[in-house]
Amino acid sequence: MRSSRQTRILALVVSHLCVCTPLIFISHGAAQINTRPRRVNQSSSESPRESQTTPRVETGHVSTATDARERITNEPTIRIGLTTNARSVTISTTGRLMDASSASAPPAAFEVARVRIEPRLMPPPTLQTTEGSEPTEVAAAAESPVPGIPPKITSTTERQISTSSVTKNNKQGSVRLVSRVIAATRGAVLYAPGATTPLLDARAPVVFASDDERPHPVRYNEKPYRGRLEVFANLRGSLTVVNVVALEDYVRGVVPNELSPGGFPALEALKAQAVAARTYAISNLKRFQSEGFDLLPTARSQVYGGRATEHPLTDRAVEETRGRVATYKGVPINALYTSTCGGRTEHAENIFGGDAVPYLRARECAYEPHEAFAPHTVRTSRPLPDIKAHEHSTSAREAALLAIHGFSLPARLTDEWLSSPASIEDVRALLGQVSAITRQPFLTIPHEATRPAGFAVALANALYGERRGDVLLNENDVQYLLSFKDANEIAEASRAEVALLLRDGHLSLFADATLRPRLPMSRARVIYAIAHALEARGYFQLRKATARPSLNGALTLRPNTGKTAETTLAVTPNAFLFRTFGEALFPVRELTLVGGEPLTFHTDARGEVDYLEVRPSPNGAAPDHFSAYSNWTVTLTPGAALLHLGRAAANVGTLLDMRVRVRGASRRALDLEIIGTNGTAHVRGGRIRGALGLREQLFVIDRIHDETGKVKAFVITGRGWGHGVGMCQVGAYGMARSGMSFEKILQAYYTGINLNRLY
Repeated sequence: MRSSRQTRILALVVSHLCVCTPLIFISHGAAQINTRPRRVNQSSSESPRESQTTPRVETGHVSTATDARERITNEPTIRIGLTTNARSVTISTTGRLMDASSASAPPAAFEVARVRIEPRLMPPPTLQTTEGSEPTEVAAAAESPVPGIPPKITSTTERQISTSSVTKNNKQGSVRLVSRVIAATRGAVLYAPGATTPLLDARAPVVFASDDERPHPVRYNEKPYRGRLEVFANLRGSLTVVNVVALEDYVRGVVPNELSPGGFPALEALKAQAVAARTYAISNLKRFQSEGFDLLPTARSQVYGGRATEHPLTDRAVEETRGRVATYKGVPINALYTSTCGGRTEHAENIFGGDAVPYLRARECAYEPHEAFAPHTVRTSRPLPDIKAHEHSTSAREAALLAIHGFSLPARLTDEWLSSPASIEDVRALLGQVSAITRQPFLTIPHEATRPAGFAVALANALYGERRGDVLLNENDVQYLLSFKDANEIAEASRAEVALLLRDGHLSLFADATLRPRLPMSRARVIYAIAHALEARGYFQLRKATARPSLNGALTLRPNTGKTAETTLAVTPNAFLFRTFGEALFPVRELTLVGGEPLTFHTDARGEVDYLEVRPSPNGAAPDHFSAYSNWTVTLTPGAALLHLGRAAANVGTLLDMRVRVRGASRRALDLEIIGTNGTAHVRGGRIRGALGLREQLFVIDRIHDETGKVKAFVITGRGWGHGVGMCQVGAYGMARSGMSFEKILQAYYTGINLNRLY
């Protein structure tokens, strides 16, 4: 009776243990699940991800994982959790697939080069009971799957419950019965291609390798990875796949995904990225230790794509910085970085909370002091015109365009020369050059050509070879176009040509809406008419492009023709240089070209630039202006904003307004007040951009009101992409384009650091 009761109790205990979730014990260096002694091994990898122009690491917190006492002198191995919730994975290689599960034995070849792994709840091992002895496991292991943990009965996954011994006598003699119950554990089942019968069961992590990694790497779901792949069943009943790889090989798989070598092909920037990625990995070892790996392959850690995403330029960057890390007081830093900082980075504690981090301080995203734009400057030896009168504000440009096309004009324009009446000799010389350019016969220029009506007829003949206005305009057209004050003073024979040139903008009226037909035209007005007409008809052959950063006085540009190839052109020593300030163009002695500036230029017979006008880059001059997200605008209705805010504004009622109450050192929003009909709420720190669904929190808010004065839309204008702390990735590219080394780039973003070689 007593024995029967004990049997029922034992059955209940066994049924309970069969569904208990095993705990995990991790050892740094192996970080494997200590389940049943392992019989086979396996691993996997995840699909690589391309970098975008923009790239960015979302760490979510600032850690100092590396103890100053843990000095690394040899290249460490790092464990990357490629996936943590797989229901099925495929491991393969084009060579021989090797079982590398045992650390004490050489890898053994599988019978197949491809296996499928699925999670499975494993029954407890068979126990044998012998008369007068303790129960023994049929499948007992000789070694522990996890270094540093004893092989037998060390993990709660092998929980054992011993019932009280039951002694009973029989005719055979005295027999001592002992019951030891071992719970069911989670494991993995391996299948050969097309097979339904398991190749083998694995209660412990399975580690896969290739017999020759260089030509035949191991693959997880067809994607190749360096090192080895480890597969084990996790607490959720799914599979975790870990890439166990040397640190330098890991960095090779990170850099091209974090800073694209195609979009940002500057070696020094890629070297800075390599050092930052290596330092971050060292600082964050063991971060996901409880789950069996160090880092994730996503933006939660660093984007890692494995061997398939490697690139020769980033491989070079990794190799040339091998073992180099950024340190603060001798300890590797938590090298956070952001895609596009918007011109400034922020104090780490303002975004992530916690204490101030001495090396993650707000910094200007800027070139080296005192020489910020020196490498990007184009200069000319040509003297600037002496023009101060507003009515001559466009004359310098018009004269420059005429000069590069063979017109004879003074080397240095003055207000006095421009305001003087044009002589008949001036007009004949200028219109003669017009006829040469347009390939029209040169006609005799009468003395009346110094006045507006006669000049209009002469210019029409030089441009078109005939009096075009007389052909294309009827009397109603002429009268309609000549409706200004003193139009009745224009001779009948010239009215159509004057009307045509006025319509096309070649002639212009004075400020009092008069043409003053009886007075001689000034040189400035003659030059304007000729230059405007030739440019409008395309005779100046001006070209347009977008500037790339100039170096050594040369002009580097990307043509606005759909072609992506950059072109570098020499600039003549006495080139005409112009730059817009506001909407007006002004002659200058030098131009700064940091990249992104719209250009208009002309080249001479030798292909050198003799005329150049530049408009400032719409993205500004900070090194990160190359990013597509250096400036952005988002429009949200109050309803959409409230939907984004969700729980952060759950009790405010209808949204009335949003206002930034506190800004950080970089001017980022640190306290956003949400104002509603039922009250107010606040979103603070790094949660702001996520709460509003924005790329960054360096922004300002404008409002569009309806007819009642209520806000009907918020227009949010911002800069940057990412959390804004640490190294600016696109800014690093801009600095590298200006000639800065990777050491100076890193020191520009991380305060007070040194660069050291660990191994």
